[in-house]
Amino acid sequence: MRRSALLSLAITSLAAREARGHISIWHPSMYGFNVTDKTFPYDNRPVTPLTNYTFDQWWFHGHLDYPPNPGDFFELPAGKPATAEVACNKGLTSYFASSEGGDVRQGDNPCPSDDGSFPSGAMHTVDFNDLKGCALAIAYESDVTKIKPEDFTVFSVNQTCVWTRFTDFQVPARMPACPEDGCHCAWFWVHSQLSGGEQNYMNGFKCKVTGSTSNVALAMPTVPRRCGADPQNGKTDTVPGNCTYGAKQPFYWFQAERNNMFEGTYAPPFYTDLYNFKDGAQDDIFADSYAEIPTPSADQTIVPTPLEPSSTGAATTSSSAPPSAPTSQPTGQAPFGTPPGRCAICKLRRANGTAVRKRSLFSFELYAHSKKARSFSLWHPF
Repeated sequence: MRRSALLSLAITSLAAREARGHISIWHPSMYGFNVTDKTFPYDNRPVTPLTNYTFDQWWFHGHLDYPPNPGDFFELPAGKPATAEVACNKGLTSYFASSEGGDVRQGDNPCPSDDGSFPSGAMHTVDFNDLKGCALAIAYESDVTKIKPEDFTVFSVNQTCVWTRFTDFQVPARMPACPEDGCHCAWFWVHSQLSGGEQNYMNGFKCKVTGSTSNVALAMPTVPRRCGADPQNGKTDTVPGNCTYGAKQPFYWFQAERNNMFEGTYAPPFYTDLYNFKDGAQDDIFADSYAEIPTPSADQTIVPTPLEPSSTGAATTSSSAPPSAPTSQPTGQAPFGTPPGRCAICKLRRANGTAVRKRSLFSFELYAHSKKARSFSLWHPF
């Protein structure tokens, strides 16, 4: 009874701060693990979304000057799941001891709401079917100052992230060992356009692959391409020839500089089949995963097949005729490369136009209004 009262008091205290809570991965190996809303001149906590930021602001969430303690690594067991904790406040995780508000955990709930409803506004999803996935990426470099955005390779995707606090990321069995001083990893998330504004999430951390039995390096990652079925934008069929196969970079989208994705406000990139990110371990990211990968395009009819790890022969290919794609920019859409605008308020929009107000215990609000769907082009600048 006493613990329940203390928990309620702690939650009320956190909400009263009016510190907007979104969601982040949490682990002592991360950069900015102890950053609070008072560390920077602006709110730059790990849970704060990244939108229209300069490179120094969004890269590693601007936390490079707040590294983890020596020896703190997030372990990646080759061929097994790595269990991460995602939440809108550190106090909701196993690491509550260093949280300003103490222990406010509520089981596997990543972000409780003040009215008991689920999901809360900070989860940026209408329901389970509106989840758009999170990704873990890795760079085989111990010196964080040497890492560039194009060095990160996505190695695991969980398409139902951020539904639960404890979230499993399957690690490919063939992941090679890290350098002696470890690798660097990052957690990435872009949520549904139906559940908020144009926001990116990136949190970097130090990591190590354990139980490695392979010395095959990762392939050089390339930019993902939109190629899956997308009925909301008038694309009922997949275009497999337009997919990026093999090692892929994370999405760097809607920032003031250094973007690798230029999709519009209402067609964000997601860590789903829409960009050929399968749920689970990304097993085709190695230097020997393919004998050859054809140049992707909406007209490409050759789809590569991954080699078996023990195979020494060339990759087999299959042919499929993808449906035709537009050859020009659709009317009413800003051209690729247009500097992104800024969402004035994070809004959840539904077709019925009914205003809905949801609030998390950490004072993040969603407002539901109607949003007109907009089209996009399968053509990609890369």
